[in-house]
Amino acid sequence: MSVTATDGKKIKVTLVKGTNACRAEHRATVRGLGLRRIRHTVELVDTPETRGMIHKVRHLVTVAE
Repeated sequence: MSVTATDGKKIKVTLVKGTNACRAEHRATVRGLGLRRIRHTVELVDTPETRGMIHKVRHLVTVAE
């Protein structure tokens, strides 16, 4: 596994909107982030892959660094 420039940095991601009316692709991305229900918060390692997933569903989540 390669080491990125954001060594060990964590971000908190919270689901703030439901995924019922979303595309299946967005639902899968939310589940891939580990979010299960509204107001559920997970702490993730800050990588370019994680940032890309967050960017894809940015209308459903909030991010705290």
